[in-house]
Amino acid sequence: MATDILSIDFGTSNSAAAVAAGNGVYRIPIEQGAETLPTAVFFPVQGAMRIGSSAGAALIAGEEGRYMRALKSVLGLPLLHEPRVLGGVRRTLADVITVFLSEVKTRAETATGLTFRRALSGRPVHFHTAAPDKDAQAEADLRACYAAAGFDEVSFLPEPEAAAVACHGMGGGAGLGLIVDIGGGTSDFTVFRGGAGGAEILASHGIRLGGTDFDHAVSMTHAMPMLGLGGELRREMGSGLLPVPRAPYVDLATWAKIPFLYSADTRRMVAGMVRTAVDRPAMERFAEVLDLELGHELAFAVERGKIGANGEGGAGRIAMGFIEPGLSVAVTGDSLNEALTENRAALRAAASETLALAEVSPSDIGRVILVGGSSLMRFVSDEVSDLCPDAAVLRSEAFTAVVDGLALAAR
Repeated sequence: MATDILSIDFGTSNSAAAVAAGNGVYRIPIEQGAETLPTAVFFPVQGAMRIGSSAGAALIAGEEGRYMRALKSVLGLPLLHEPRVLGGVRRTLADVITVFLSEVKTRAETATGLTFRRALSGRPVHFHTAAPDKDAQAEADLRACYAAAGFDEVSFLPEPEAAAVACHGMGGGAGLGLIVDIGGGTSDFTVFRGGAGGAEILASHGIRLGGTDFDHAVSMTHAMPMLGLGGELRREMGSGLLPVPRAPYVDLATWAKIPFLYSADTRRMVAGMVRTAVDRPAMERFAEVLDLELGHELAFAVERGKIGANGEGGAGRIAMGFIEPGLSVAVTGDSLNEALTENRAALRAAASETLALAEVSPSDIGRVILVGGSSLMRFVSDEVSDLCPDAAVLRSEAFTAVVDGLALAAR
């Protein structure tokens, strides 16, 4: 296992690290008792930044501080370099990602006794959809974070191609296969040909759409109307009504933007909306979320409701009793499908585009291999089964297939 290359799957929702070991892979326990680490941080008012499950535990315990998730989604955007006061110190989100990666490196070295000078990192096929400049900037941003975290060299491999390296032998191993990798922030696809020599990559494609976007859609259609979205405001001067603005609700439903919604300007705006709201109780709930900084609790409640509706019973519930006693809204299989209609269409179109890039037809695909935590959504397997009706749909190790493939590729 002697190597100075650490393979890292830095994900929107979860991260993992591994090295090649013999003919296989050693997944490094960078989280106590677990092979994956939540990609989350918490800045207490006093003390050091916490990462992973410790960050989530601090949030749940109600500790005073700032919780952040979906850090990967700001790569390539100006927001990455805007300084903010976090934990009493002015720092950028690039600084936060750097500290996170540095901690992953330290934990991996402690667990293995090795020193890692180089990194092989996964990356989405496209960080940003149809935006080459942003895409290139995102990789440059991530490369700079790895360098600042102490790595002398970093290389990148598209995540679905790494998954193909790890999973090409599933379902017999020969013939054409399609990797469908649905993560927290992006959806990536690779067409490959399996054989004795491994996986031959024919084409890869991806879009900026993932589990956090599914959460966003469910939040906007189910939870946010309970906080006033879709309502009306009375004009402070003159007659007539105005629609409640969508922008603050969009931010509240976006994991990466929640921490920046708790500003004096936003609170003043919402206080004015409370005064003029036709449905004042609903708008007071919105003000309560901002005043008590309950945005992440709401996001987790939406995520649980989505998962419940995706289950066998097809019934979930967004429990919002932390905002108002007894407040909740049902999420059914039908309402979930309706909320995700546009997302389903986008995923199918991206998968079809990947087949076209590989110059193969859907009937040529013998197996579809699902990768990534959000591939567990039932509509994903429904869509790929409909697109490739002759293919066997197989589930890989959803959360570790990418890091396994990275480690094998680094060997």
